[in-house]
Amino acid sequence: MRGSRSGVRWASLLTAVLTLTSGAAAGVAQAAPAPLGQPGPAQQRPVGGATKTGPVSIAYVEVNSNSMLNVGKYKLASNGANVFDIAVIFAANINYDGSNAYLSFNPQVQSVLDNAATQIKPLQAKGIKVELSVLGNHQGAGFANFPSQAAAAAFAQQLSSAVTRYGLDGVDFDDEYADYGVNGTAQPNDSSFVYLVQALRSALPHKLITLYDIGPSASSLVYNGTDVGPLFDYSWNPYYDSFSVPEVSLPDSRLGPAAIDLGSTPASDATYLAQQTVSGGYGAYLTYNLTSTDVHSYISSFTRALYGSRAVYKP
Repeated sequence: MRGSRSGVRWASLLTAVLTLTSGAAAGVAQAAPAPLGQPGPAQQRPVGGATKTGPVSIAYVEVNSNSMLNVGKYKLASNGANVFDIAVIFAANINYDGSNAYLSFNPQVQSVLDNAATQIKPLQAKGIKVELSVLGNHQGAGFANFPSQAAAAAFAQQLSSAVTRYGLDGVDFDDEYADYGVNGTAQPNDSSFVYLVQALRSALPHKLITLYDIGPSASSLVYNGTDVGPLFDYSWNPYYDSFSVPEVSLPDSRLGPAAIDLGSTPASDATYLAQQTVSGGYGAYLTYNLTSTDVHSYISSFTRALYGSRAVYKP
């Protein structure tokens, strides 16, 4: 898997070819939306004994080199509420064994999961939800090219089992680096991701399912009249230092058009994007690459706009 995520996304490469494959079943039934994993931006949320109002803040953590526990070290100076509401483990992979797609963890991700008691549960105890990001691994397998509804359901079961086994709060889909077509794999089709999302929502009715809005999967949310957009809890923009509303059929309170890289986005841009989020009534603010370095001054650049408070660092 990639050791880091580039600020310039490769959407054009991944969406260049969208070829239908045979064997897709017709007549997909719409699964009932589950209770959403997080309340909207106008509601108060209990977070570690304190409350705040405003959009949820998301922190992606590259666990190859950083600890998940960093997410829980930032609080609002005003009342001690958590800055971040959702922590995302970056990242597991969808791999290919020559016949089927399967869920894979590199050693660093596996270590986080195996040590959930010290790496995941402390965040959850503070009121922070912990998701597992899943993305391609250059092997041809991806969310968009399952050849049948049964194959998509089988992978959904692997995701569901991982969430249950490790006590996670949900799954984040990131359709990058699949390299569709290599190793004799199929190109993306219109039914694959719809089947996958339906099966996963059915298996995880009360967990978070989120969409990093990129790749062929993000362009294939409707099949045979069925739109799985409403089955997601949130969808957010994948292009850092930009503001772009995801084209997913969710209310604004479930969308995150702003995205920043904590290591490269200027603080002035982080502030502006936070202001745009609030003024537009959007419900999520995405950050990437939280490390062990104390960056509370930088984080304050967007928490003031989102929550009316500077941030403090409490290791």
